[in-house]
Amino acid sequence: MKKLILAAVIGALCVPALRAATPKAEPAAQASKLPPYGADKPLPVPSIARKTLANGLEVWVVPRQGLPRVDYVLAVRGAGYAADDAGHPGFASLLATLLSEGTAKRSSRAIAEAGQGLGGGVGAGTAHDGITVSANALASGAAPMMALLAEVARQPSFPEAEVQLAKANALQALKVAETQPGYRAERALSKAVYGEHPYGRTNPTAEAIASVDAALLRAEHAKRFRPDRALLVITGRIKEAEAMKLAEAAFGDWKAAGPALPETPPARAAAEPVRQLLERPGSVQSTVRLGRPGAAASVADQVPLRLASTILGGGFSSRVNLNLREDKGYTYGASAGARMYRDGGAIVGGADVRNEVTGAALAEYFKEYRRLGAELVGEDEMSMNKRYVAGSYLIQNQMQRAVAGSLANNWLVGLPPEFLGEFVPRIQKVTAEQVREMGGKYFAPESQSIVVVGDPAAVAEQLKAYGEFSVGK
Repeated sequence: MKKLILAAVIGALCVPALRAATPKAEPAAQASKLPPYGADKPLPVPSIARKTLANGLEVWVVPRQGLPRVDYVLAVRGAGYAADDAGHPGFASLLATLLSEGTAKRSSRAIAEAGQGLGGGVGAGTAHDGITVSANALASGAAPMMALLAEVARQPSFPEAEVQLAKANALQALKVAETQPGYRAERALSKAVYGEHPYGRTNPTAEAIASVDAALLRAEHAKRFRPDRALLVITGRIKEAEAMKLAEAAFGDWKAAGPALPETPPARAAAEPVRQLLERPGSVQSTVRLGRPGAAASVADQVPLRLASTILGGGFSSRVNLNLREDKGYTYGASAGARMYRDGGAIVGGADVRNEVTGAALAEYFKEYRRLGAELVGEDEMSMNKRYVAGSYLIQNQMQRAVAGSLANNWLVGLPPEFLGEFVPRIQKVTAEQVREMGGKYFAPESQSIVVVGDPAAVAEQLKAYGEFSVGK
């Protein structure tokens, strides 16, 4: 009992002292005041040494200090999805996947072990406009990794067992994708936007996958992989002279086989809007997609269109997401914006919404599209989105492998190497008037096709306000 009384007395004596020592709380406005943002910094333009080999291969070298590592990206233009014929949509993905699964000299396992032994690895990826083969190694392994990269890119053997395994995996992946409403909606919208253009047939079919064999892979590889349509980017802790010497040794005797494939034609800039409802009986939500033809990556609109896309639907704080998710509670996430490739592009928006608000969600999308093309974006919103775009870009391009990848991907879509450092200053110069112009030019509701995947019994009546919808599987 005495201990309790003593503790209470000590506590009572200490409270005034504690109160006296505690600083007075600042007014709420003063406490919440944050320091101003620092100025956005452009990405330093790297010094790029350039050389074109006798066979037409372009070589760019970007020496960088830092980790003892070297990164390589070989970009082959015209080897991607746009080169696939109508009977083999999505073929380029199988081609890229199988490049590192066996060569004239090594098995798949031997390639992987060789890469790991050099402190890195090698692999390939596919895009609309090309295929990229990437590799990295410790600086001490720069020469053997360059040789391995050339071996994988130039001498794939497409072993029968690996081809069959890749086909089986592709068929399983397709079966899974077909169950996803988002996949079905994107496929249908792509067809509506591009029509018969090669950009509209990037999704494989079971028949197309089944028809692939090693002979077709070898024939297409010979057509698509050519030094006169390729760029090799080398970056990291390596001297320019050494990098050029390694490139010449690994790729100097590379020769094109036969005539080049024709260039991809320009995609259409406009299309008659379509209305399509794909059946998903019993579904409790609808997958909504809106879209129309867009612009190529190299057009003058590119930078203001990217900022306009971010403001409208490019992040959590974008207009369509704040509207449909935060304000209305229709969806977990909504997006909209431009997709730009070498020979064209698309404007795509979409969300997964509850059945009962499918029509209302479309109404909110169109409201935001109209607002972007009619009203000037306020100064604070412009500033916030410029910081977001510039900051994201700078973060993404900090690593040397990202720099190599950005340079290669920019080259594939027709952008010069200088664009790497020009992007942030150009974003900073975009005006509210330019954003409004992009809204009117690319996001006008009357130009948008609509694809909905859902239960016709639940949503068909709501869609009547947006035109006559064809119903399909």
